[in-house]
Amino acid sequence: MAARIALFDLGGVILDWSPARLYRQIFTDCAECDRFLQTVCTMDWHTRHDAGVSFADNGAELIVKFPQYERQIRAWHARFMDMFDGCIAGSERVVESLAGRGCPLFALSNMPAEVWPEVRAAFPVLSRFREVVVSGEIKLVKPDPKIFHYTLSRMGGASPDEVLFIDDTPRNVATADALGFRTHLFRGSAGLERALILEGLI
Repeated sequence: MAARIALFDLGGVILDWSPARLYRQIFTDCAECDRFLQTVCTMDWHTRHDAGVSFADNGAELIVKFPQYERQIRAWHARFMDMFDGCIAGSERVVESLAGRGCPLFALSNMPAEVWPEVRAAFPVLSRFREVVVSGEIKLVKPDPKIFHYTLSRMGGASPDEVLFIDDTPRNVATADALGFRTHLFRGSAGLERALILEGLI
């Protein structure tokens, strides 16, 4: 049985997102920048935004611990869009190809709810998706199985084996695979195109 629905992650698959892109503009010392991202504004800390904690509340707790970095911590929200650099090479073309063939397109993204409207407006390719499930809006994050079940419900109760889930994070792909989704670990648009051909989607 081939897939009939494509379910995309956004950051790292469609959108080129990296906090280091912003903080290399803020720090003049690359080593200090790396230490800041490894020990202060870490990805574990950011995941709380993805889970629905506000930037204000999450930042306030961190500023208490690291008052010397207050300006840099606040920049995570104030300059969030500076973490983006367009779309991943080739991914926009793949989405347009699928849309042109009438493939049902959905997205499932770990993303803060507060920035989602701005992100959606900045990238026209996102309008190709029938629906985007944003973790911060529902306060569930990948790889929690509950967010996958929720996403299926937003697809009208699709069966997992009808859905090709595309993500760049192995633990998210592993969870989806265990739940019965068809999966592809994204490592570039060329490999994605091959997977979509094998699934009969393009």
